[in-house]
Amino acid sequence: MTAPSPGEKLTILIASPLEDEFVERIRAFDPARFDVVHDPDLLAKPRYVADHNGAPRTLTADQNARWSDHLKHADILFDFDRLDPINMPTNAPRLRWVQATSSGIGEYLKKTGLENSRIAFTTASGVHARPLAEFSMLGLLHFFRDVQYLDEMKRAHHWERYTTPGLDGARVLLVGLGSLGREVAKDCARFGVEVWGARRTTGGELPEGVTRLVNQRDLLDVLPQVDALILACPLTDETRLLIDRPQVEALKPGAVIVNISRGGVINEAAMVEGLKSGRIKGAALDVFEVEPLPKESPMWDLPNVLISPHSASTVGAENGRIVDIFLDNLGRFTRGEPLRNLFDKTRGY
Repeated sequence: MTAPSPGEKLTILIASPLEDEFVERIRAFDPARFDVVHDPDLLAKPRYVADHNGAPRTLTADQNARWSDHLKHADILFDFDRLDPINMPTNAPRLRWVQATSSGIGEYLKKTGLENSRIAFTTASGVHARPLAEFSMLGLLHFFRDVQYLDEMKRAHHWERYTTPGLDGARVLLVGLGSLGREVAKDCARFGVEVWGARRTTGGELPEGVTRLVNQRDLLDVLPQVDALILACPLTDETRLLIDRPQVEALKPGAVIVNISRGGVINEAAMVEGLKSGRIKGAALDVFEVEPLPKESPMWDLPNVLISPHSASTVGAENGRIVDIFLDNLGRFTRGEPLRNLFDKTRGY
C-alpha cells in the first residue's frame, strides 16, 4: 500500500460503533490530511462496551443511500462494512486499508473472499492479550484451586479442611507464542508454573517465562508430560484441529484445558468425551466450534467446564486501545512506513 501523495486528503469512515471521545481523537490526529466520517445513526447499536457488531438493524432506503455514498468516498475504514462485506471492494472503490477491531480476522477474510482483494488489513493484535491472559489464569486457578469443590461445600453449608494441587510447580504446554501467548507465559511464570511453549519453529531465544520450546509437530510426545494445555494460537489451515482426537487422548489424566484461540483448533467432541469421563479434569473455554454455543451442547451441563461467551477479551478499555493502534498506523501510513499488525495473507494472520 502506497503512502498518500503530498497534499492528498483522504476520507476515514468509522464503520462500527465507537464512542464520541475516540472519534474525536481520530479527527484531531491530522485534520489537514484526513476527513473523518462518523454517522452513528447508520451504525449498529452496541449492546455492551466494545461491541463492534451491535444489535441487528435494518436501514431505510434513505439510510442505505447515505451509507452507500459514505462507502464510495472512503479511502480508509475503521472496521469492516458488516452490512455487505463480500462486496466491499466494489462498494468502496477507493478503499485502500481497513483497520479491524479483532485480532483473528483470517477466517472472516476467507469466508467473505476479502483475502483476495487488493485492500490492506491491519488487526487489533495485542489489544486483547492482557484480558485473555487474565482469563487463562482464571481458568487454571479455577481448577488447580478446586473452586468447584468450594462452591459445593458452601452450598452444603459444610466446613472441612482439604488440599488442592495448587499451581506452583505445575507444568503447562502453551500453544502459540505471539503477543497473546507471551503474556500468558509471563503470568504463568509468576505463579511458579513451568511453561513449555509450542510453535512452528523452535529456533531463537526463549520468550520470557518459557523454559522449553516444542515444535508443533511433536505435540503427541509432550502432551502426556504436562498438567495443563493452553491454546493461544491463531486459527489457520495449519492449526485447524491441531489438537485432534489423538492429541486429546494423549493428555495426562487429570489435565486441564484452556482455549483462548478458536474453537476449530481442538476436536471438541473428543474433549467433551474426556470431560464427561473425568479423564480431563476441567476446561475453561472462551471459544467454541459453533458460536453461539448451541443450547443442546452437553458442555452447558458439565460441572467441570467454565464457559465464557467469546467475551474474555472484552474489557472497558478495548476501544481506546484499538484507536491507539489505528492512530499509530495512520502516522506510519502518512510516512510510508510498514503498518503495524498488517495481515499476512500467506500465513493467515
